[in-house]
Amino acid sequence: MSGFVSFISAGPGDPELLTLKGAARLREADVVLYDDLASGAILELARPGANLVAVGKRAGRPSTKQQHVNRLLVDYAASGARVVRLKSGDAGIFGRLEEEIETLRAAGIGYEIVPGVTSACVAAAQAGIPLTRRHTSRRVQFVTGADVTGQLPQNLNWAALADPDATTVVYMGRRTFPDLAAKLIAQGLAPETPALFAESLGRADERLVRTTIAELAEELARGGAATTAAVILFGALAGESS
Repeated sequence: MSGFVSFISAGPGDPELLTLKGAARLREADVVLYDDLASGAILELARPGANLVAVGKRAGRPSTKQQHVNRLLVDYAASGARVVRLKSGDAGIFGRLEEEIETLRAAGIGYEIVPGVTSACVAAAQAGIPLTRRHTSRRVQFVTGADVTGQLPQNLNWAALADPDATTVVYMGRRTFPDLAAKLIAQGLAPETPALFAESLGRADERLVRTTIAELAEELARGGAATTAAVILFGALAGESS
């Protein structure tokens, strides 16, 4: 008999930001396949005796291949296990969710998706700002700063990203933001556009930096290949204080 897979969105890793449904599925699971950023205290919610399997992928570090994660999902579920795939942030936002559910569909295995708090929302909340504002900042756009090779994607909508009236959130953009900022400034976005750099959200070493896109680009260009998770917000609201 086939088991079942629950994709649980862990948020930034703070157990208090996990949904009640996500916590319930963790307590029921026979197997938990978890990302690096969804480890730590949140795994304490899993039931005693559950098989906890690390399958995380982090830039600049040895990582589990996606094909191996897909195979583990099928193999465990096919054995009849209740499987939780614990993903950081919200599983549906730059989390390679589609590849995993397509694998389950092909194998005839049932699944559910439990949404969670994405890092854009956590960063804004921790900074004490909204992501939108009536009459201005009516649009929020999420973009990845890295393609499958780790480089800045070249087919982005530069005009949309340079819109000063939007709130833009860049995921996985620490290493590529200097290049991104240069392209946005060339598109007409003011160098002094406010930016918020947020790293290690929800953790003891959390850091929020309010700056501008030009200053942040310079700082990150000097920063080397740091591997802590970070998200970047820019637009008028990013510069406001709580």
